[in-house]
Amino acid sequence: MTSIAIVDYGMGNFHSVARALAHAAPDADIRICNQAADIDAADRVVFPGQGAMADCMRTLNESGLREAVMRAARNKPLLAVCVGEQMLFDTSEEGPTICLGIFPGVVHRFSGPQYAAPVGAYEEHPALPQQELLKVPHMGWNQVRQSRSHPIWAGIPDHAHFYFVHSYYAVPADPSIIVGESDYGGSFTCAVATANIFAVQFHPEKSAEYGLRMYRNFVDWRP
Repeated sequence: MTSIAIVDYGMGNFHSVARALAHAAPDADIRICNQAADIDAADRVVFPGQGAMADCMRTLNESGLREAVMRAARNKPLLAVCVGEQMLFDTSEEGPTICLGIFPGVVHRFSGPQYAAPVGAYEEHPALPQQELLKVPHMGWNQVRQSRSHPIWAGIPDHAHFYFVHSYYAVPADPSIIVGESDYGGSFTCAVATANIFAVQFHPEKSAEYGLRMYRNFVDWRP
């Protein structure tokens, strides 16, 4: 039986991820883990994240699980989700914050004509076309373009919809790791992959059929 550790460092939607994984892969041994030894012992690791980047990195460091995540990134299948994906990069503008540095690159805030969804925005800026008002955070369903094929995309059509909630997005220094893109005020990276890591900005556990298929594919993936 495949064992999957969901990293519980105090900043993530761990129980929702666990329920989605259990539904997608009832044959797997799924555990929410807050001990490094349990993460080290698992066959696969899911690294979620939620909240402010500085808080996520501080909590990860204080939890004693940082090195367990780093080890998993080197030697076993790892799926990172939302802020978990962002934490894999060098730095984030949020804070700013130094992150794990597994992937070279920077996490940027959405830019352009943007307002934090204020009441009456259109009335206060009548000269600005509605389509140019970019609300932050980006929240809701959005299409994902598959930049290249990958086993995690198996059975998921190109331009399938996934659920997003975020104000920041990763900009990889190496574009070859990009496997998924979406559009919000322009194109942005929403999925990256290397030999044993697949990381997404959206929430598979909130993305219905195709999100569950992604979790199933992760369980079956043999990098």
